[in-house]
Amino acid sequence: MPPGSGSGSARSAPDRLLAVLAAFDHDHPALTLTDIGRRAGLTLTTAHRLVGALTEWGALERDASGIYHVGLRLWELAALAPRGLALRQIALPYLEDLYEATHENVQLAVRDGDEVVYIEWLSGRSAVGVHIRVGGRWPLHATGVGLALLAHDDPASQEVYCQSPLTPFTPYTIADAPRLRRVLAEVRRTGVAVSSRQVTEDALSVAAPVRGPGGAVVAAVSVVVPQAGAQVPVLTPAVRVAARGISRALGWQPDEPRRGSLIPGRGTTTP
Repeated sequence: MPPGSGSGSARSAPDRLLAVLAAFDHDHPALTLTDIGRRAGLTLTTAHRLVGALTEWGALERDASGIYHVGLRLWELAALAPRGLALRQIALPYLEDLYEATHENVQLAVRDGDEVVYIEWLSGRSAVGVHIRVGGRWPLHATGVGLALLAHDDPASQEVYCQSPLTPFTPYTIADAPRLRRVLAEVRRTGVAVSSRQVTEDALSVAAPVRGPGGAVVAAVSVVVPQAGAQVPVLTPAVRVAARGISRALGWQPDEPRRGSLIPGRGTTTP
């Protein structure tokens, strides 16, 4: 179903404007005006008016063939997000160090609802193939970074997620609540999340949480390697060092009491 489907006449002007922007995603980065109207659930006349306003402002750009793309004005705004480009810039030196130590895929992700959003990814030519990209999303339970983030949410929110449908991507994906609870407890005990063959059957990731100034978990960093021959005890210290370095760069002091929440409105983080 298109992202903006619904009764166009019953939707407010801001809702219709946001529906136009939501028509674009990683699978649909370039759209005609007709495509935008269809995916946003708008009449062609309404779509034409809203697309024109967004193009004039710079949120959308129209190429010579009449195809629309996301405009640079939105990139300028996104750069102001503290959990986006700003966090990436602070973390990049530590991600580069982790890549130099492993020469494998290195990822930095933040949480958005029940998903992780990747904000940086470093990879070498010989690294194992992964199904992620900057700006890409995956459910929390299926990735190392997602497990590292979910494990440090408050218990009530964790339980809500555990009771939700857990989509499997391979036969090894965590797809039941009891197993997910056990995995999250192990992540809290060890300080790292190990995700083996959950998204693809040839990859394993080791992830660690990144903390902000007050100790709340604000992101997660991981390294993804071929599952065959993966040496988790060797990878774990390197990932921990990277996560700790980013946390300190963000202002975290290890002796500070941990306060705040991972997601606004989600309660307090657990130790």
